[in-house]
This record gives sequence, structure tokens and C-alpha cells, in this order.
Amino acid sequence: MNILFLESHPMWIYGLPNGFKDAGHTAIISGPISIETISPMIEAVKPDLIVSMGWTEEHWEAKQLWIRSALKKANIPFVYWATEDPLHTKNFTLPLISRMKPDLVFTVTPSLIKTYEELGIKAAHLDFGYHDSIHHQIPPLSNYRSDIAVVANAYPKFIKNQPNGYRASSLQTLIAPLLQKGIRIDFWGKDWEHMEKYLGNKIPDDWIHGYVDYRDAHKIYSSAKIVIGLQNCEDQLTQRTYEILGSGGLLLTNDTPAVREKFIPDQDLIVSASPTETVQKVESYLTNPIKRELVVANGRNSVKLNSYKQRAEEMLLHLTSRGILKDTPKSPEGGRWINYETSSIHHVMPGETLIGISSKYSLPFMQIMSMNGLTSDKIYTGQILKIKEKNPALIPRALNSWLNIANRFL
Repeated sequence: MNILFLESHPMWIYGLPNGFKDAGHTAIISGPISIETISPMIEAVKPDLIVSMGWTEEHWEAKQLWIRSALKKANIPFVYWATEDPLHTKNFTLPLISRMKPDLVFTVTPSLIKTYEELGIKAAHLDFGYHDSIHHQIPPLSNYRSDIAVVANAYPKFIKNQPNGYRASSLQTLIAPLLQKGIRIDFWGKDWEHMEKYLGNKIPDDWIHGYVDYRDAHKIYSSAKIVIGLQNCEDQLTQRTYEILGSGGLLLTNDTPAVREKFIPDQDLIVSASPTETVQKVESYLTNPIKRELVVANGRNSVKLNSYKQRAEEMLLHLTSRGILKDTPKSPEGGRWINYETSSIHHVMPGETLIGISSKYSLPFMQIMSMNGLTSDKIYTGQILKIKEKNPALIPRALNSWLNIANRFL
């Protein structure tokens, strides 16, 4: 199968798409979307399934309308993965569904399935996961070493508006008591300098390191003795829960039903149900490296059941059982991950040969074979071949930058 992912953000293009690749399918990443590129891209790729996910630069309201218009003409199965549930279901997910009209909505919140179905929206559960191409263990790096690390944005505005929400409770259980005791925590992410009002103590400037690229987060997880993972709800897990464990991090998180459903406390990870317990657990584990290593090893092993390959297979199972896809054949040449933004592609049509395609594009036969990892000249109808590398389109990237700037003033 060829699956087109309408996405450009690093947080999403390396996870589930790579899971589809591991499951034997061809995942094509759109890159930044524009009104000029969306329809030609769909025509060039001829995907069997189109997927949108999250809340990124590819989900501005104007883009949702462009995508809907293109999808209506193409008549290709389209699904949306609602990763912002349940915090932004009303203000973001439901309006998006109304505009884009996916054939099925996958949500990370099981309790919302009934809500969606009652609104006439086909829905199924799809949890977060991790992919080891991004989140894997490495030897500790000196510039990321710490006793305790946090990789997360602080969201002070959200905490102000939702003072009784679970995110605020998670902060009070896992972070506030350590700050009160003067125990150092190294913070990566935005807006931690604005959290004194909500944490009860000012975070020293030299403890705050600011934004870190998503692709570098595993370096922090692998280098810290303990990694604090905040939770947003009691009945579901954040994506970082899986990513920290997959990166060989010793995870300290809230003691919730969702955590206990997937993992064993003090065997796969550390849990805390109170500020006092947080301090006790931190002091105990920081002085016991052997115990830390045992929990890290168990956590890495347990999290393997939550890879994005498993999530891709779950998604396809739902789509076939609901009649949205008839079948889900694997790509004969094996799974692939292709960036449409930087690769010119050719969709193999009936009767075409590799020699004929080589002649059409005036490219050496062996060059096409090498670019696509082919071991013979055998190709099949529907196969996607990379023809050459291309530079990213400047206009869609510039549009995303402009929209980001404009959004700050809204």
C-alpha cells in the first residue's frame, strides 16, 4: 500500500509513517502543503490511503479547506488521528472534522469514541507509540548529563485557564516538591521561566535550557539519571511516556490507571502519587545506580509492545473491519519512507518497464535502481519510484513561517 501523510513536522513524520514502513508499506511524507501543490501531489502519488494527524502548521483552517476540496475530487480514503484529545476536542478537533470530513477519526482518548459515534463520526482508538529510528538509547552525552531532566513545554497559559486540570496536578506532584527541596531539575522546552506562580518557586536560570529539537530529545533521555514525564490525564498516556522508555530513560511519572495498565511500577518505571513520594523516590533512585539500570532495561523491553509498527497494524485492522479499506497488501519490495518534498517520484503505470522509465527521464538505469534500493529490474503497477532529489519548495515553507508569525498575534 501507498500511504500519503499530509504532514511536515518532525514530531509526526518519523513516528507512525515509519511504523507503516516497518509493516511493509510505502509511507510518503507530503512536506508543507499549499493550494497549488495538494492536488498534483495526490495525482502523482495515487495513494491508497491519506492520513492527517495532530495539530501542526499543516492544520491551519485555510489548509483544512484546501485539503477537503482536493480529497473530494480524488475520492481516496482519508483518516484523521486526533492526538490533541481530550484537551482540545471542542476547540480544535471537532471543527477540523467538520471541515475535512475524514472517513474515520482515530483518537488517543478511548472515552471519546462514544461521543464521536453519537455525532455520526466513525471513530476508533489509536494510542501513541514510539519509533526507534528517533527514540533509541545512546551512551550519555556530557552536554546533556543531569540528575533529573524534564523535556516538555510548560504551558503557563493553559495552567492558568485550567488550574484544576490534571496537567496542573501532575506539576504539583512531580516537579513542585523537588523545587521546594532545592533539588536540581534541568528543563528543556518553552516557558519554564514563567512558572514561578504555578510551582511556588522560581526555577534558576541556569536550570532552564530552552527549546530542543524533537530529534534530539532522546539524547537527554539517555543522559539523565531520571526523566520526569508529566501526564495530562489519568486514563491515557502521553507520547513522551513511550519515547522516554524507548530511549533508555528512567521515567518518573504519575501513578495513574493508564500507567499501571501498560507498565509495572518500580519494575518498568517509577511512579508517584504524592509530593512526598516523589521526593522519597528521587532520593532513593539517585543513590542506587544498579536499581536504575535494572528498571531502565525492563522499561525498554516492556515498551517494545507499543512501537509504531504495532500502531500502523492496528490502524489498518480498524480500517478493514469498518469497510473503509478492502485489503491492505504490503509493498512487494518492502517498506519504504519517502519525502515527497525532496524527492521527484514516478508512479508505475500498467505495462511500464524500468528501462522505459529510465529513457523517459533520461536517467541512467542503474541510478534509478540505486536510488530505490532495487536488486533487479522487476517493478509493478502502483509502485512509487524516486527519480531524483529536489530542493524543498520555498513558497509552502514561507507560508508556514508567515502563518506561525501571524498566529502569535491571534
